[in-house]
Amino acid sequence: MTIQEMREKKLEFGYSYEEIARLSGIPVSTVRKVFCGITKAPRSETLRNLARVLGGVADPWEGPEQADNDTDSMYGRSTYTENGSNRCRAAGEYRAAGETTGPCPGVAEPSTVYAVQKRQGEYTLTDYLAFPDERRVELIDGVIHDMASPTGFHQLIAGQLYARILSYISSHNGKCLPFISPVDVQLDCDDRTVVQPDVLILCDPGRYTPARIVGAPDFIAEILSPSTRSKDMILKLFKYFKAGVREYWIIDPEKKTVTTWHFEKEAGDAIYTFRDSIQVWIYDGDLVIDFAEIDDYVSPWM
Repeated sequence: MTIQEMREKKLEFGYSYEEIARLSGIPVSTVRKVFCGITKAPRSETLRNLARVLGGVADPWEGPEQADNDTDSMYGRSTYTENGSNRCRAAGEYRAAGETTGPCPGVAEPSTVYAVQKRQGEYTLTDYLAFPDERRVELIDGVIHDMASPTGFHQLIAGQLYARILSYISSHNGKCLPFISPVDVQLDCDDRTVVQPDVLILCDPGRYTPARIVGAPDFIAEILSPSTRSKDMILKLFKYFKAGVREYWIIDPEKKTVTTWHFEKEAGDAIYTFRDSIQVWIYDGDLVIDFAEIDDYVSPWM
């Protein structure tokens, strides 16, 4: 079983890193490093133990005294009998005694139902995925942050920046992948933080999965709006730095400024205007974004 297949199984089963570590006997820090691509060549014993767990041999809900298991293949969720009720693996909720069929409450149909209610700081990836699609949220350190729909002006700037990055990478046969929101980023490789940067560049293919990016992108740009200003300028700045993002841009349409941080070289912030040309430092300055062109394009639509 490849590491990519293990990632897919982890998402399919809803396993946490802690559950995989407990079942495999591998330290949770090692499990995270393997799944995030930090450990490039895991030991064969580590891979065997992970494959044993994710291949279905072990169940994260098994304890010293294994209960009777009932797998609901229709919904892809396993349950077990505990004190006369059935516990949903992903949600941590209970069905009525004797009820063994049907979806787990608030989990099987996340696009229409969200029944899990927790205190801020306790939410996980499973809860995040259970939110209906029409409600835009981010999960940061177990806290749910609601996101207002972006304005047309916001999207014009994001689209113009993304188009220039994509053009550069394509013309240079680059290996990195540019993305524009919405795309989920499981930033810390744990189950407590999922963000949706406006524009990003990912250069490590091992961090890409069809469901989401797992780990820190190399470059992130956030476009400020009244509802995200504080979060983007303070909370996300700290989170991106700690997670290993190499370069971070904050674009302020109101002030027409671009503030950049080059975390990789521990460089402080630099502030540019919408009339400046700005180097993307993860490309050693070879990629230059002419913000005057972007400004001229979007300003008539303000």
